Amino acid sequence: MWKIVLPGIAMIGVTYAFARYSFGLFLPAIITTLNLSESQAGYISSAAYGAYTIALLTASLLVHKFSARHVVLLSGGTAFIGMLGMAASPGFYTLLLSSFFAGLGSGWISPAFSQVVGQSLNENVRDKANTWINSGTSFGIFFTGPVALLFTGHWRWSYVLFALLAFLVLWWNASAIKEGKQSLHPPCKKVPVADFFAKAKFLVFASIGVGFSSSIYWTFSRSYITQIHGLSANESIIFWMAMGGAGILGGIAGTLIQSIGLSKAYRLGVMATAASIFGLTISFQPAIYLSAVFFGISFIFMTGLFIVWGTRQFSESPSLGVSISFFSLGIGQSFGSLIAGILIERGSYPFAFIFFSIMGLLFLLCKISIVSASAHQE
Repeated sequence: MWKIVLPGIAMIGVTYAFARYSFGLFLPAIITTLNLSESQAGYISSAAYGAYTIALLTASLLVHKFSARHVVLLSGGTAFIGMLGMAASPGFYTLLLSSFFAGLGSGWISPAFSQVVGQSLNENVRDKANTWINSGTSFGIFFTGPVALLFTGHWRWSYVLFALLAFLVLWWNASAIKEGKQSLHPPCKKVPVADFFAKAKFLVFASIGVGFSSSIYWTFSRSYITQIHGLSANESIIFWMAMGGAGILGGIAGTLIQSIGLSKAYRLGVMATAASIFGLTISFQPAIYLSAVFFGISFIFMTGLFIVWGTRQFSESPSLGVSISFFSLGIGQSFGSLIAGILIERGSYPFAFIFFSIMGLLFLLCKISIVSASAHQE
């Protein structure tokens, strides 16, 4: 199992943490170096999200047409090239294009790796493998923190380092994933449209809900703790590292799901996420860092749970199940970030975080089940 899982963890760390999330850590230095406006920085962030969305929409098709192994390698390749481009960018337009290119891999990689796991590993270890691979985001976030602390003013060299690591991880995955050995699961199959909508409805609703409620934390937690709680920039990076390091423990999702079931694990994760969002409103430094720890664990736990749910729901096409779940998660995050910004601007940080915490709890009412292909006919 670990021959697939370890390079998978590394590739998730590269495509998510290095190629996508690290931009926010280096943004102040990038703005200063390239003389960017706040709106230009927003366009660059949006380009990465747009690339992620496009990649998710095309992931299952690419896996079906070219194989999961090729899509994994494509993900690593775009992250590598995109980060080299970011390191060398002389201005706004090249950075925008490089950010878009780097962001593609984050949308392709999870669906592709869920297919690799389905085709390469026995059924009794697939849930565990998928959730540990998903925790690669946290490993990557934890690594980017010290790099940001030590090389804040040298962001170009940081991206060169990330690109070099991406190349090594790409080579590792190319060696570890063998096309000819993937015979434990049938190839990716097309799913009839009627079956797709019938089977996806609960998964989509739950994914949108978790994406919506968690969005405020990803977007505004660092500004909250610096502007309202008075933490320094370095302390906010430590906060980021605490969130990332704790998220590694979210890799236990597969084991916990097997122990208590999908439904109970989902409700436990939703309550932990809501508690972590509320916890940031407490003006007490240990509570702030504890909030980061809880959020890191619960968010990675929930994304791992959605991978398990998606691959079980669409067992004939695991990459499709992960794609639709993560796409729905992204829709929730997009709308959530927009509403969070409005609430903070018209109200306050504490009000907005408490509101999103309560909204998150409402999704405890979501039905959690694997819908059979014929359920819509009953």
